[in-house]
Amino acid sequence: MSEKYVKIKKGEGRLLKSGGAWIFDNEISGTSDDIMDGEMVEVHDFDDFFMGWGFYNSVSKIRVRMLCRHRTEKPDEEFFWERVVAALDYREDVVDMNACRLIFSEADFFPGMVVDKYNDLLVVESLALGIDRLKPMILRLLLDELTNRGYHIRGIYERSDASVRKKEGMKPFKGWLYTEKTGFIDEPFNDMEREWNPSSEYPDRLDNPVTQIVENGVRYMVDVENGQKTGFFLDQKYNRLEIQRLAENKTVLDCFTHMGTFALNAARGGATSVLGLDISELAVQQAMENARLNELSDVARFEVADVLDALPQMRKEGRQFDLVILDPPAFTKSKNTVKQAEKGYREINREGMMLVKDGGYLATCSCSHFMTEELFRKVIAQAATSAHKRLRQVEFRTQAPDHPILWGLDSSYYLKFIIFQVVSDK
Repeated sequence: MSEKYVKIKKGEGRLLKSGGAWIFDNEISGTSDDIMDGEMVEVHDFDDFFMGWGFYNSVSKIRVRMLCRHRTEKPDEEFFWERVVAALDYREDVVDMNACRLIFSEADFFPGMVVDKYNDLLVVESLALGIDRLKPMILRLLLDELTNRGYHIRGIYERSDASVRKKEGMKPFKGWLYTEKTGFIDEPFNDMEREWNPSSEYPDRLDNPVTQIVENGVRYMVDVENGQKTGFFLDQKYNRLEIQRLAENKTVLDCFTHMGTFALNAARGGATSVLGLDISELAVQQAMENARLNELSDVARFEVADVLDALPQMRKEGRQFDLVILDPPAFTKSKNTVKQAEKGYREINREGMMLVKDGGYLATCSCSHFMTEELFRKVIAQAATSAHKRLRQVEFRTQAPDHPILWGLDSSYYLKFIIFQVVSDK
């Protein structure tokens, strides 16, 4: 073992050996001396069997994030270029490239990194120290390859402002990394341990963080600086298209509408009326602007409301719809809160079903990895029993293919989307 290495305890590494991508702190028996956090290391089993390369971080409970397996040579720039090419080749095969996820972390073998493309802007989220140190090289390779393929990219914005970044020993970061006017801005690359405010330090380098995308024929204005996550939720792309196909001549209720995405697809699909609800005033304002942008304001209207309160009130008023859409935020982000999340999903689905006309449709989602498909189905069945409804499954779907589900990597499978017809057995 000429390189720096970590060694796994005997009997440990079961998750890794079944296709997982992480090695936890309690699974390691020893390491070579003087490993720096964020450094690339060889990974060996207890018997010295070589298992691959990964990024080491002593600060994180995820002590090693695997980069590749069985490759004996240390990954270099050509290795990462090949991975960039593979990621882009795959997207060009399976999705519309106007707005899509170009790199999906471990599922694309870039552990801890996400890159989304919104028309002419890229947005990167970097949540792991190892990949963060290679971010300048990876982004330059990605920009070059996109340019060679004829895509115009005017800026790269970083949205690494999630609190989970602190678990890797890094401070949150948000700001421009590249604009056409300036090229790559090296300052944040050179000192990732400090917070950086580009608006005050480099006001002349700022670019417009808003761009227009087109998805399923619907146009949206995306603010990559202030929007949720990286600016938009791309993973429901083709699920929204199914709603567009289903909504013709129907009255529609879209709960947790955010920027009006499901609502506007329903309106574009020929719905007679659409009501979108969201607790965020900013989201409702954006949804109304997107409706005007698509000349759908006469069909789709939006209200600020707490959905958990609004649905029971609508039921008491006797209101019903041909199609009800439930796309709530994740009710659980850890194993410890799954029980509580079950109750939330059960209640919201019960209330949603009660608002569906007999023979109408319910589209319901969970975006939590910890709410497994089996558990989600169980909760919905309980909700149907409680509501005295029968469900006929129309379609089961997951996230769009630009968010690939890598078998063996459970964390890559998180979105469950089911359309039911709500029927009576009287």
